[in-house]
Amino acid sequence: MRERILLCLAHMSGKEQDFIKEAFDQNWVVPLGPNVNGFEKDLEGFVNDREGAAPLNKQVVALSAGTAAVHLALIACGVGHGDEVLVQSFTFCASSHPITYLGATPVFVDSERDSWNMDPDLLEEAIRDRIAKTGRKPKAIIPVALYGMPYKMDRIMEIANRYEIPVIEDAAEGLGSRYRGQVLGTFGKYGVLSFNGNKMITTSGGGALICDNAEDKRTIMWYATQARESYPYYQHEAIGYNYRMSNICAGIGRGQMTVINDHIAHHRHVQELYCELLKDVKGITMHCNPAPEYDSNFWLCTATLDPELRVKGQENAYKEVITGAVGGAAGVIHTASSATTDCQPNDNVEALRVCLDKANIEARPLWKPMHKQPVYKDAPAYVNGVSESLFKVGICLPAGPYVTDDDVRYIVDTIKESLIND
Repeated sequence: MRERILLCLAHMSGKEQDFIKEAFDQNWVVPLGPNVNGFEKDLEGFVNDREGAAPLNKQVVALSAGTAAVHLALIACGVGHGDEVLVQSFTFCASSHPITYLGATPVFVDSERDSWNMDPDLLEEAIRDRIAKTGRKPKAIIPVALYGMPYKMDRIMEIANRYEIPVIEDAAEGLGSRYRGQVLGTFGKYGVLSFNGNKMITTSGGGALICDNAEDKRTIMWYATQARESYPYYQHEAIGYNYRMSNICAGIGRGQMTVINDHIAHHRHVQELYCELLKDVKGITMHCNPAPEYDSNFWLCTATLDPELRVKGQENAYKEVITGAVGGAAGVIHTASSATTDCQPNDNVEALRVCLDKANIEARPLWKPMHKQPVYKDAPAYVNGVSESLFKVGICLPAGPYVTDDDVRYIVDTIKESLIND
């Protein structure tokens, strides 16, 4: 039987063991140390590169998770109880949950159709309306690089600067993606990265926050190490967090940095192969860079299915409650009360996912928009229907470093065999 083809799994380079052994040999098995410092420097070298322009001077703090990075960036932007933060609706919950940790309210902004990311026109409409309704500006703006695709950063930054609202870029899925030659995460005041096991590179778990300058970096590091004051004993005058990356995880990250460009190139190659093999399949459309200024890492390769496309087993879609996790949940789920919700992918999308699963191919739907999540049913939302419509027709296909050309051909052949042709 063919081995299971996973949606995305970072590939180890072999260098990781050397850095980990060094950490044990030096007894640096703690949330700081030479590997942490080295990993941060490696990341700074990577994110500060600009194609055809002078390098930037951004600073990086290695943290325990991308979610922690979002949380600390919000704190650094002064977000607190009763505040509002504008955040892309079409995203994973880690973009919005940290807002609620602070007692603030997420205000969801829908997407533009070409990039699938935050719609700048809708963003400005939301800013104006929130000011009119609350008398206050939102405290931050969080655009998200969905599946690695860049957001329209020039427009977003122009609006943010005009209203003097800081931007926190959620580039957790977009490590190495560029907009107009500049790495995502380096346009705004802060940029969020993730090194979860399914990202472009991994530290097993972990993340980082890109900061504007050394002073901002020191502030983030202070919050991330329990906000301790400079006394010979533990003195705390602010609430801090245990969010620093361990020296062991950072050792993995240093090894991964030696192959990051190979990983990005491979994901882009897989995307091109999907496009070539599916170009003549009626009713299936790959999501590609919408214009030359966009340069996605294609963390996941995504496609949309025409609602009229028919798939084998479609009549049985959503007939039974799912008992296991579908993508990214590590098996830790709460059993659903019913097989359906009021907002879900079309039957043909679910049927194709099931067909692929039976062939040992992991696929999953797109992120369900946050403004359609029950937990956020009372949150303000500025919508245009784009993210909901894409959620109904979209599917994610495997794209990780372990996915070979033969795997892609097998996946495409399975897709073709799953379709009902008249």
